[in-house]
Amino acid sequence: MDPLQLLILLVIAGICGAVAELIVGFSPPGLHVMLVSIIIGVIGAFIGAWIASVLNLPPITEIRVGTIRLNLLYTIIGSTLLLMLLQALRSGRRWLWINRK
Repeated sequence: MDPLQLLILLVIAGICGAVAELIVGFSPPGLHVMLVSIIIGVIGAFIGAWIASVLNLPPITEIRVGTIRLNLLYTIIGSTLLLMLLQALRSGRRWLWINRK
């Protein structure tokens, strides 16, 4: 993989991370917003790919950059799940179904 392909993948991961941030309503503190979006997108790509492989889901919105295939839908889903988990941990609240009596 050459540097241009890596840069393209990081930009795509950043866009997917930003979309997930909009879905969840997560706003990272500080001026490193794009860097946080890229990190969330990369981790979300791994989570989404893992979930898709466990559930045997077919590729839906796949992009190929060089030899790497990235599925946009599963990357956004994985990023959204990661942000929901981070937001739950950050807020310190318990899930609603745990607090029911």
